[in-house]
Amino acid sequence: MTAESLPTWAFPPPGGFTADDLDRIPELPPHTELIDGSLVFVTPQSSFHAAVLFVLEHALYTQTPEGLLVRREMTVTLGPRNRPEPDLTVIRAEASDPHDGQETGYTAADALLVVEVVSPESEDRDRDRKPQLYARAGIPHFWRVERAEKRRPTVYVYELDNANHVYVPTGIHHERLELKVPFPIDIDLTAVDRY
Repeated sequence: MTAESLPTWAFPPPGGFTADDLDRIPELPPHTELIDGSLVFVTPQSSFHAAVLFVLEHALYTQTPEGLLVRREMTVTLGPRNRPEPDLTVIRAEASDPHDGQETGYTAADALLVVEVVSPESEDRDRDRKPQLYARAGIPHFWRVERAEKRRPTVYVYELDNANHVYVPTGIHHERLELKVPFPIDIDLTAVDRY
């Protein structure tokens, strides 16, 4: 393959790509993220990843209070050089226009909770870089989901320390995720076995 046959987005501009570029680049692969000015492409999902997302998304849809919405695989702009795509995001309802529905992402100010399900190819980003970026952008709550034994998820729950702009761990959940913040939540994590 020659440079002439590669798409234009294969060559980053000086200083890297910006959050706005994701909406302007033609033929960009689906679910492309922007981390530190670089395009990041996702690999195919595993069955575990899909099952966990289904269980969490369904539970959040049924338990999220009025005024909040659940979005799956939508980007969140954290700054000019960072626009990751969390697996799940709970946003304020006013961030989404019910009559338009053309949003391609949201801002950090719109997000109350972001959830990342760790895949082998995304371990470093999901465990280290993305939580740093989410915390610095002021997103109050972060969950990291890892695969445990017997194909079960373990959910690591974090809350933002506003003074230092870092996440503080508040719990590790294995079979059941019961929380009072950001709103009352009770999720049976063993439900993943059915999917």
